[in-house]
Amino acid sequence: MRVECYPTPWAVAQRGAALIAESARKSVAERGRFLLALSGGKSPWKTIHALAKETVPWESVHVFQVDERVAPEGHPDRNLTTLREILLSQTGLAESHIHPMPVDEEDIEKAAMDYAGTLTHYAGNPAVLDLVSLGLGADGHTASLVPGDPVLNETAKDVAVTEPHFGRNRMTLTYPILNRSRQILWVATGAEKEPMLKRLLRSDLSIPAGRVNPKNALLITDCELLNWPIEGNSP
Repeated sequence: MRVECYPTPWAVAQRGAALIAESARKSVAERGRFLLALSGGKSPWKTIHALAKETVPWESVHVFQVDERVAPEGHPDRNLTTLREILLSQTGLAESHIHPMPVDEEDIEKAAMDYAGTLTHYAGNPAVLDLVSLGLGADGHTASLVPGDPVLNETAKDVAVTEPHFGRNRMTLTYPILNRSRQILWVATGAEKEPMLKRLLRSDLSIPAGRVNPKNALLITDCELLNWPIEGNSP
């Protein structure tokens, strides 16, 4: 895994946004479109705010969700609510190019299968996303792959439904599709992340985040979390 560090969370977000924009331009030039999966959370939201200010060929971008809480549409618990607020108001992304996880369907397991079908429609079979942006939880989770959940052992499905976590089931991308993606961009800031960040860098398989393939991954974080000098990249 490659690593870059920056002096502030906003600098981390700006670098992440610049990298996503660069990847979008390259993907559109090479393949005609850019398939991007976005996570929720404090660090990812900062990155998405910064991305809205970048030069991106939005007409050729399709945005998918990494994970989503099972809650009604428009509910503040939904990642989609914030995603739409940022991207539809501040960029040229068409609403039809945001592909929400259908967590408000009555049959949630079928809904997960349907979302896997949506991914296959746009990204091929097996589905390959151009870039997946991931955050890191203080408990070592990423996406909605949380410690102890049976979904951690899923090897066949690209999309699955978790057991309740903080009161809500989640729909999440699983390791198979994450590990097939062309690029993984980790964005992690905040002192509470330091212990898990170091375990992620060791590819510690005992935490969910450590099971994501580091081969095509880049981590952007606070220099102080790694006790590195502030130089804009790894020493």
